[in-house]
Amino acid sequence: MSRGPACIATLTLLGALLIGTAAQAQTKIRVGKAQAQTFAFIPADVGAETGLFKKRGLDIEISSFAGDARLLQALTADAVDIALGGGPTLAFVAKGAPMLAVAALADAPGSIMVVVRNDGPVKTEDDLKGRTLSVSTAGSLTYWLAQQLSRSHGWGADGIKIATLGTSAAQAAALKTNQIDGIVTETSTVFKLEEDGVGRILVRFGDRIKDFHVHVIYASRKLIDSNPDAVRAFLAGWLASVQYMRDHKEQTIDMAARLSDVSKSVASRNYQELMPIFNSTGRFNPRALGMLSRSFIELGLLPDAPDMSKLYTEAFLPK
Repeated sequence: MSRGPACIATLTLLGALLIGTAAQAQTKIRVGKAQAQTFAFIPADVGAETGLFKKRGLDIEISSFAGDARLLQALTADAVDIALGGGPTLAFVAKGAPMLAVAALADAPGSIMVVVRNDGPVKTEDDLKGRTLSVSTAGSLTYWLAQQLSRSHGWGADGIKIATLGTSAAQAAALKTNQIDGIVTETSTVFKLEEDGVGRILVRFGDRIKDFHVHVIYASRKLIDSNPDAVRAFLAGWLASVQYMRDHKEQTIDMAARLSDVSKSVASRNYQELMPIFNSTGRFNPRALGMLSRSFIELGLLPDAPDMSKLYTEAFLPK
């Protein structure tokens, strides 16, 4: 049956209206990463590129920061809706930060290592006493892990000097110019320094600490109050993105290499090392929460252990 010009025009207009409505239905979510190159935060990019967030009605805008402190500042200033940060950042919820932990992103801290210069003075862990390791920011996950390393050798919290240098790139530059003796940082930087023949791995924190949440997903109180369905949609999209990464190894490695600006070999090592630490449900482990509570006190973030049940919720996770 033929259609006249008026009918075709009507159908065209209806199609345009439907497309416009679908576009308007996309809710913009601003996602912040504590560090740009951290492989554990790649699911945000994977979900955005594969349409897994869009499928759930979300338009994801991703930005990166020089550590958890900068990320927290952005969230407090209402520049970020969802924050992908370190576990110890949970303490700032108790200190009044306008956010709530909504999912356990990753568990054992396999994403963090100590790398030292190949030709430097540090040959074993015992050589770290009195030496300087860099971290991102004070009060961060890497800061606490550096202190834990010092404590494990009986040197107290300050047996190893700690320099806060911000981004992984700034820390790598400082190591290359002998301004520091080592870095506590994420694996992309560690593996790249190894690949360049500059550094070697001295400590793998994932081998030492098991009950932990190395990374956590935080949602701003504003987003929780104004659009709880968007929080649910984001977490559903995040978990679907992690599953996509498990099911599509080669595609994920290619994507991670491009997004993190590392070689395919570094991205492949990241995949092998870190896929096992992703939390597949987003649910919190009581023992891991206990370890985090202890870290708050050791970092001097809180004077006493808080009521951890008030710092997180599992209400937005898929049932």
